[in-house]
Parts: sequence; structure tokens; C-alpha cells
Amino acid sequence: MHPAASVILFTTASGAGYGVLVLSPILLAFGILPADRWLGVALLAPALCLVTAGLLASTFHLGHPERAWRALSQWRSSWLSREGIMAIVTYGPAAAFGYAWIGLETASGGWAWTGIATATAAAATLFTTAMIYRSLKPIPAWATDWTIAGYLILGLLTGLIVITTVSSSFGFHPVRFQWLALALVVCAAIVKNAYWSRLAGTCRETEAMSGAAVGSDDGAITSIEWPHTEENYVLKEMGFRVARKHADRLRRATRNLLFVAPAIVFVVMPSLLPMPYLAWIAWPGAALVLVGVVLERWLFFAEARHVVTLYYGAS
Repeated sequence: MHPAASVILFTTASGAGYGVLVLSPILLAFGILPADRWLGVALLAPALCLVTAGLLASTFHLGHPERAWRALSQWRSSWLSREGIMAIVTYGPAAAFGYAWIGLETASGGWAWTGIATATAAAATLFTTAMIYRSLKPIPAWATDWTIAGYLILGLLTGLIVITTVSSSFGFHPVRFQWLALALVVCAAIVKNAYWSRLAGTCRETEAMSGAAVGSDDGAITSIEWPHTEENYVLKEMGFRVARKHADRLRRATRNLLFVAPAIVFVVMPSLLPMPYLAWIAWPGAALVLVGVVLERWLFFAEARHVVTLYYGAS
């Protein structure tokens, strides 16, 4: 698929924002995050900005952005519609949770339910976003539960990176998030490597089946007549190809930036360095993770091929 910048911005920005909205109420309830008013402002304001920026960016990929509101009416059959509805619904409990944290500096008693509602709605929005791609059976690369797991775990990982980085700027030592960071990094590495392993197997299986269908020894597919004499919209949007050597190079970079970098900065370093040195390296570490998740999302779209490309002679 064509890796449009608007979709990459939408999935990365909203994923980090919803990750903050999922984790911050939980960390606050268990006392890992303090109920500090200005820390709440510094976390919730960027989270809501990221979510809003992601939603706005998603409309840029539409032919008629002014009609985006009509997608909400198809919630019975469309995961895109359900995702839009859940994104809007999340603003309600998030606003109530923000009032409790920022206005009242509390997350206990009845106000704890606002945090539970916020975390639940944000997690549901991440799930519906993942299901937009998981439900597309004509794209074998996405039609797997690893797609859902990847969206959820990377949203939580990037959300935790934002929480850790911002908290360190307020003087809160990142060691309090150390074990959670370790768990998310390990889970993210397992999920993405499993996804890539399945993707390689799916490509080999498709090539073998296509070759068998035409009785070719080398598995090549040829057409007597091409459907078109020049590239059209289908090939541009659904037949994007990335060279295998480039994909392998980008995967190595993604592993280093998305798994190794946060493991060093947010898991190992908190046990070795005191404040304020940790705050100084947290921001560059967060920037590396951001680049890593952008590369991961670019590969997610670039390596996914629609089965319609077989009609155009793709192998």
C-alpha cells in the first residue's frame, strides 16, 4: 500500500496520545504518578493535542475531507466509523479525568471512575483503529491478530515514553517506570518480530500458490494482455513496492530505534544515572523512539500488498 504521510501521522500521533490516556489513569491510581496539577497539564494537554492532530490528519487522505462526518453513520458495518465514534466519545471522560487531576488534584473516590472510563475508551479507540486494517482480508499482511497486538503495544510503549520523559522534566525519577518500560519493550519486540516473520511466510506462500496456478517452474506470473498501458490509481495506492534490501535495512533501523534505544535509555539508564542527567537524555531518547515508530508505520503500509496487484502481473 502507498504509505501516505497523513495516515502515518494519524496512526503515530494518535497512538502516542491514546497511550498516555490509557496509562496515566492507571499509574495515577497506583501512586506511581503523583496527583500534581502541573504534571497533569503537561501530560494531558499534549495527549489530547496528539489525538486531535491525528484525527485531523486522517481526513487529509480523503478525497473530500469535508464529508468525513458522514463516515460516522456507518458504525454498524465499518470499523472506520466505529473508530471515529470512539475517538469522539473519549473526549468526555478525558475531560472529566483532567478536571479531577488538574482542578482537584485527586484521582481517588468517585473521581477514580473517570480515570477508568478514560483508559477504557482510549484502549477501545486503539483497538478499533487496529481493526480497520485487521479486517481487510484482501491484504494478507494485515489480516492477522498481530496487527491488533502491534497497534496496542506500540501505542502503550510510545505513551509510556511520553509520560516518562515529561515526568523526568518535573524532577520525578524514571526508575518508577522502569519495569513497565521493560515489559512493554520486550512485548513490542516479540509482537513486531512475529508480525514480520508471518509477513515473510505469507509472501512466500502467495508466490508458491501463484506459480502453481500457472504451472510455472520458477513461479513467475505473466499476462497475455495488461489491464492498462500506464500506471493507474489502483497501482499507485495498492501496488507500492519497496526493495527487499531497503526493507531489511529499515527493519534493522526500526529495531534499534524502537527496541534497543528505549531499553537503554528508559530501562538500563535509570539504574545507573541520577537526576538531572536522566532528564537530559530522556528527550533525545524519546525522539529516537518517535523516529523508530514512524519507520515501523511506514514499513507497515509499504510492505502490505493488495491481492488485486496479482491481476496486474505482480508476483
